[in-house]
Amino acid sequence: MRLLTVNVVEELIPGPKETGFTAIDKRPQDGRVQVGVLGLAGDRVCDTKNHGGPDLALYAYAEEDANWWAAQLGRDIPTGLFGENLRTQGVDVNGALLGEVWAIGDEVEVMVRAPRIPCITFQHRMQEPRWVKRFHQAGRPGAYLKVLRTGSIAAGDPVRIVSRPDHEVTIAHMFGAQDPAKLRTMLDSGVDLMDELRETAHRVLARD
Repeated sequence: MRLLTVNVVEELIPGPKETGFTAIDKRPQDGRVQVGVLGLAGDRVCDTKNHGGPDLALYAYAEEDANWWAAQLGRDIPTGLFGENLRTQGVDVNGALLGEVWAIGDEVEVMVRAPRIPCITFQHRMQEPRWVKRFHQAGRPGAYLKVLRTGSIAAGDPVRIVSRPDHEVTIAHMFGAQDPAKLRTMLDSGVDLMDELRETAHRVLARD
């Protein structure tokens, strides 16, 4: 399991939101890149209402899922096209549990926090019909990560699972089916959750 690329914004480009510009255009970096609590050195966030912050500091997407999309769409999915900061290889990003901790290289530790929710900016970026719906249906959202230990990372760094919480709610599960029994176990486990996901779990349980 390793990083294929580490990506930061190349330039701000016009987007569809009222912010006017978007930082979704990420490109791979040479050498080591510093990682802080708010993400990669040199990266940017334009829509701070819906993106960024400590819980959404990094966005990881798997090469295996990018290749699946390439076959589905009949086009290349180069690293950074989805706005990901980290393109991984051999990492089951969508199978990662909420609260799972990874070590990246020798210094950095991150916690798996939430699935990526597609938005109008992503639709605008891809220029694919019904992209938001298709992305939802595919169940391959990638994961947002919180930085627990800062340092530097680079392409080729190994990724290692440090710990996994005692529940079964994965990134893909939280993005899709949201089985009440699994959500209840997750809440009972005491795992550190984003408030938004905790509230979502409670709403699902209230309907059950």
